[in-house]
This record gives sequence, C-alpha cells and structure tokens, in this order.
Amino acid sequence: MKVVKDLKKWLELYKEVHEATEELHLAYDYVKEGIASEEEVDAAYKRASELLENLEFRNMLREEADQMSAVLKINSGAGGTESQDWASMLMRMYTRWAEDNGYKVTVNNLQEGDEAGIKTVTMQLEGDYAYGYLKGENGVHRLVRVSPYNAQGKRMTSFASVFVTPLVDDTIEIAINPADYTWDTFRSGGAGGQNVNKVETGVRLRYNYKDPDTGEVREILIENTESRSQLDNRENAMRLLRSMLYDLAMKRRLAERQKVEAGKKKIEWGSQIRSYVFDDRRVKDHRTGYQTSDVNGVMDGKIDGFIKAYLMEFAGKED
Repeated sequence: MKVVKDLKKWLELYKEVHEATEELHLAYDYVKEGIASEEEVDAAYKRASELLENLEFRNMLREEADQMSAVLKINSGAGGTESQDWASMLMRMYTRWAEDNGYKVTVNNLQEGDEAGIKTVTMQLEGDYAYGYLKGENGVHRLVRVSPYNAQGKRMTSFASVFVTPLVDDTIEIAINPADYTWDTFRSGGAGGQNVNKVETGVRLRYNYKDPDTGEVREILIENTESRSQLDNRENAMRLLRSMLYDLAMKRRLAERQKVEAGKKKIEWGSQIRSYVFDDRRVKDHRTGYQTSDVNGVMDGKIDGFIKAYLMEFAGKED
C-alpha cells in the first residue's frame, strides 16, 4: 500500500504539470487571437514553471532513506552561554519548520544551558520525507551578532552543529526473487525414525545475494534438517534466509549511518555550512551560494529556499 500511495502521488504531480502546460499552450493561442491578455499568459507560465520545478525537486528525493522520518540533533559549540543560546534558536527554527510542514515533533533528549539556551537536544520529526528534506542541514551553523550576553556589546561569533539521521523503524521489507534461489534435497542423517536415510527430508537452499552497493554476487547456503517434513524444513530454511537478509540490510544501514557520522566536522572556524549574520541582515549557505536577507523569516522556520538549493545541486550526485 505504501508503494501504491507513493506511485499515486507521482501520477498526481505529473498530471498537474501536464494540465498546467496544456493551459499555457491554450493561453498562448488565445492571446494571438485576442481572447486572452499577456498577463494571463505570464500567470500560466509562472504556474507551469513552479509545478515543474516542484516535480524536479521531488525527484531529488529518490533514495530509500529520503522517505523516512528524521532524528535531528543539535549540539552547542565552544563559547558558553552565547553558543548555548544559538543552539536553542536553531532548535526553535527547525521546530517551526516542522510544524509548518505538518511533521510531528518529539523531543527525546534535552540538556539545558548553564544560564540560558541548551547544550544539546535530540528531536524526532515524524512524517514522509522528513529526512530527505533535512539531510542537507548536516554540519556546522555559524552565528554572528551583537551578543545580549556581552556587557560591552561586542559582535560575537558562535557555532552549533546539526546532525540529521533517518529514523528507521523495525519493519524492513525483504524481497526474495524466486529466480535467485534453488533447492536441493538430501537424506537426513542420524538415528531413529523410519524415514531417516530413506526419504529425502533434508533441504539445501542456495541463494544468490547481490550486494546493493558493489553489485558483487555471492552465494548464501542454508541447510535444514530440523523436521521430518520436507515442507516444514523448506519453510524453516526460508525463515532463516529472511533473517540473514534482514541482518545484512541492518548492517548496510549502520554502515551508511557511520559514513555520515565520519563526515561530521569540528564545531569551529572554517567548517561551517551556513552563516547567519544578524547585523548585516544576511543568511548565506556556503555550499550552494544561496542567501537571503530575511533573517527573521529564516529563524521562524522559513528555510525551504536553502533546502531546495541544496537538493537541486547535490542530491543527484549522492552515492
């Protein structure tokens, strides 16, 4: 049902784009005939362009983990109260973004700052594509402002790190292609029973496992003589195969998570992905070059421009 729902959404998005482009063609024909105005053509063009951009944007979220919910962790950097206040501001920013986009937010762990703000927080954002949208937020966020905690009113720089991982549930669908496995039968050894060494109740399952990352194929061999019934032994062998494939899937997920973890940077100068300069009314992403002067809007959760710029530039290049 989840696959059907996802495919249905793609069809709906395509239908919207198709209808918008048809309306644009009609508007262009009508303006030549004097039935429609140029403003109406411009409006139809703008709508069709926006729908097409949104479809391309959605196509950037095609990795399996992109569809999952997300776990977002924020850690304050060195700098005491100022950095801890900055971490709490980021927490509010992501909370507002999540609420505006219909995600359920749960705070799993929160450590308050010594005087103000927070030292660390771990939040759970539940809903479709939460991880896909937020994965580009991984990294160090830099704040430059005149600090309210500085008696001399000096301009100060603070850092906080953001770490986003997919929220994996306990259910992993294991698809086993019948073309990838074969059965052998053999006579069970051992004492007792009239069937032993007379009827081939033992089963041997050979499965060709293809590594999703390297494409390498290796054989998984499972033998089962647990029951005197060949049918029961087949079912037991398939259960063992599913268990092994489940374990491989989980190990692969863990390896991906460790790869993201290894890419985390120190919370210091030169490692930031984005700068928030309050005095200059500027927020800039150093990876994409995207920036805005709407500092208040960004801190209220309006970060879709940054998310879109990152995904359109980098999502298609991911492994």
